Amino acid sequence: MVRRSRPTPESAPLDATERRQLDTIRRFGTVGSLLLLIGSLGAGAAPVFNPVFRLPVLGLFSRMTTVALAFAFTGVFMVVLAWLALGRLARPGRERAVSVPQMARTLAMWITPLVFTVPSFSRDVYSYLAQSEIVNLGLDPYTVGPAQALGLNDPLTLGVPTIWRETPSPYGPLFLTIGKVISWATGDHVVMGVAMHRLVALVGLAMVVWALPRLARRFGVSPVSALWLGAANPLVLFHLVVGVHNEALAIGLMLVGFELALRRTPRVDPDGPFPPWQRGELLAYAVGASVITLGAAVKIPAALALGFLGVMIARRMGGTWKHLFLAAGGLFVVFAVVLSACSFGSGLGYGWVATLNTASTVKSWMAPMTALGFGAGWLGVVLGLGNHVDAAIAVSRFVGSVIGPVIAAKLLLDSFRWKLRPLTGLGVALGAVLVFGATVQPWYLLWTAVPLAAAAGNTKFRAVATAVSAVLAVAVASTGTTFDGRVFVLPYAIMAAVVVTALALVVVRKRIPRGEWLPGRRVTATTA
Repeated sequence: MVRRSRPTPESAPLDATERRQLDTIRRFGTVGSLLLLIGSLGAGAAPVFNPVFRLPVLGLFSRMTTVALAFAFTGVFMVVLAWLALGRLARPGRERAVSVPQMARTLAMWITPLVFTVPSFSRDVYSYLAQSEIVNLGLDPYTVGPAQALGLNDPLTLGVPTIWRETPSPYGPLFLTIGKVISWATGDHVVMGVAMHRLVALVGLAMVVWALPRLARRFGVSPVSALWLGAANPLVLFHLVVGVHNEALAIGLMLVGFELALRRTPRVDPDGPFPPWQRGELLAYAVGASVITLGAAVKIPAALALGFLGVMIARRMGGTWKHLFLAAGGLFVVFAVVLSACSFGSGLGYGWVATLNTASTVKSWMAPMTALGFGAGWLGVVLGLGNHVDAAIAVSRFVGSVIGPVIAAKLLLDSFRWKLRPLTGLGVALGAVLVFGATVQPWYLLWTAVPLAAAAGNTKFRAVATAVSAVLAVAVASTGTTFDGRVFVLPYAIMAAVVVTALALVVVRKRIPRGEWLPGRRVTATTA
């Protein structure tokens, strides 16, 4: 299957001073999570009928947006800084480093307050509730939107952003089936519905935490470093836990499937010898591929993992084109059977295929190809060629829809030729497909960062991923909406948050780790 990787040298346990530093980092991050919890009461993406508004004392925050937003930004800044400081104690190649149990306990401390936050950074969870209710009523969520199916005055429709009220669901049949059960149990009770969807997201995160260290060891990467970058990442905390995005379940299933598929696979060199099939090996491939397909039945990008799993199976068989086609054929059969079972077993069929591009109705500068279209269209206006912005966006998006899959195909070929790790190829390929897509959101980075955390151990990637994650984590306000008409709120809230965070840093400055937090050498084998 894989070339033998040089195992990452085990780091010694932290000494007494470093354990005290770890305690300080934990408390700093936990305080940040608590402040984000408090700020979400008035600056979160609350439902239209906000129950917090009527609560004594706590309801004050919903009347003081600037103060609440300052609390939220302070919490965000503190969590990000705590994560960066934790990275110093978890960096690969360090003489003494945080252990996996210590990392897990730290993650639990930071997540616990966030479980009780008002949904923030996005309002997608309200779309989940409305679309799930459509399924619960026996209607087709792939042909009607919440407004048509539930009515404009329905409590669930009112929570959906206006742009999505008329659009059908872009989510897979497994996710909507889970949502149907939630809708049956909670009805139109928004708070309980959000809590149940957050529980689903936490199950997905638990899958990520289970799979990451196992995959990291398999690919010769420090498991603690993988957990730090892939599970404790602020983007995970803010957008999967607080934002309740279904990427948590999709990515979790994808990683668990990858790990299950490889559990029975022998480690071999690229040039052989290639041992006969091991007991239970074919079954492991089938089970792993089935779990990955379940992830695709939540969000379709997870299906790309099957291609890179097929490359690993083909390399284990002998690495010829014949082996690649045999592996691809077998995985396709598993994919078709499991996906058909999800689609028809849910009663929804394959209508979801026609709605995969629903998100493209949003024209955001965050998507590079859309931004390129905006720039080209506006340049035409400046040059007096007329307003062709929409046409320019359509052309640039089409180009992106070609570039992304071409890059993914090239990475598949490079993985088959053993030029890079297949799991590394998967992370980069997912990033290429999503970045060159019509719409890009901060949490989309997780499709790339989480797989790469378990496979790419070089310091250059770690530095880039750390910087991008930190920047995107603070780039989106907790409200999940724009500030049209009240932009003045932002600078006051941010300035207050910066001052409070700076004061907090002054208090703990002597009790946090200092010095280099990125090693100056590679810490893993170049191939796996």
